[in-house]
Amino acid sequence: MPENFSETVLGRTGIPIRRLGLSASYFPGKKAVYHAIDAGLNLFFCYGWDVQMTHVLRDVFKTGRQDLVVVTGAYNLIWGYPNLRKSLEKRLRQLGTDYIDAFLFLGVLKAKHFPERALEEICRLREEGKVRAIGMSCHDRKFAGQHAARGVLDALMIRYNAAHRGAEEEIFPNLPAHNPGVISYTATRWNYLLRRPRNWPKSERIPTPEMCYRFVLSNDNVDVCLTAPRNLKQLRENISTIEHGPLGQEDMEFMRRFGDAVHSSSKMLQFDTKRS
Repeated sequence: MPENFSETVLGRTGIPIRRLGLSASYFPGKKAVYHAIDAGLNLFFCYGWDVQMTHVLRDVFKTGRQDLVVVTGAYNLIWGYPNLRKSLEKRLRQLGTDYIDAFLFLGVLKAKHFPERALEEICRLREEGKVRAIGMSCHDRKFAGQHAARGVLDALMIRYNAAHRGAEEEIFPNLPAHNPGVISYTATRWNYLLRRPRNWPKSERIPTPEMCYRFVLSNDNVDVCLTAPRNLKQLRENISTIEHGPLGQEDMEFMRRFGDAVHSSSKMLQFDTKRS
């Protein structure tokens, strides 16, 4: 569980982290990645094709590896099974490092996408020392909750925001027994939490990006929330959120009401699309 609002340890791993992590999936530029490091962020999530981030990290690792935390992994192929060892070795070469801090099985949509053979193989990678911690990113909350209770994985990467709070019932109650680290993403629900849903009164306010990130980080069950800015300006704004601490009760209640409205609006939109 987080030690304070801005920094903590990633679950049971013993790895100290800042609670805002960076993803470069929207290619914010190398300058933005360097700025994140200079600003004190130390957890970086990357795919193999995140060349801006991998190039910067490879450069920085030449003079200082131990203070930065890399989270990456192998992709669930949906049709077929990935070569986890090959993916790990490729990521080690891309980053110019001899270990990965947290190696995840990525994109698990349902239980069958993460079979026992995958769990056994990823455990072997941890035992060999090239990986400090193992986990999965999962869209199936019940399955993620089962793995939290099972206690084999060191980390879970999940969706959590004001509009999608199912983790509060299906995942978070299972964390205490084994304390896996929780990495959350989509704090703004792909910007839908920054727009006025059609069932929201025009006289009412709408959230800011800062409120979305602070909502997630106000939950003690979340160790780190990823931000995926599109440019340096957005990154600077998002980094400033951790300086303001948890949301107050009034703002938390507002975010939950707004999140419910966004979730309800998306359901109505899906219904209209099917009907048309």
